[in-house]
Amino acid sequence: MGVGVLLCGISLFVVCLALAKVVTRLNGTLDEVDRQIAALSPPVIRTLDHVGGIADTADATVARLGAVVGTLETVAAAVGKTARLASDALAPALVNAGAALTGISAGLRKLVAGRRGESGVPASPSSDG
Repeated sequence: MGVGVLLCGISLFVVCLALAKVVTRLNGTLDEVDRQIAALSPPVIRTLDHVGGIADTADATVARLGAVVGTLETVAAAVGKTARLASDALAPALVNAGAALTGISAGLRKLVAGRRGESGVPASPSSDG
């Protein structure tokens, strides 16, 4: 029984040695990764700062465009109101002008028809029918 315990102890010792080698190799790999990240950090930081500056410029441009769009909407609304007012002001005048032209044309028809009737000429060829 003492030999079995000794063999179990030796096998546990071998397993721990193998595990220690793996951890040592992993530690070396992680140190190399740290060195590579340290070498890449400054360019990445500069790039991110540049991108941040571009994003800030884009945000400012979008804000300015929003203000311009608001101003254009206000101008368009004012132009729409002006056009509506002009339409409301001109519509009665056009109706009155149309009514006046209708009255004038009716009067001229009666005048021409009256003259034809006085001279004995029928007012229109279809009036016999």
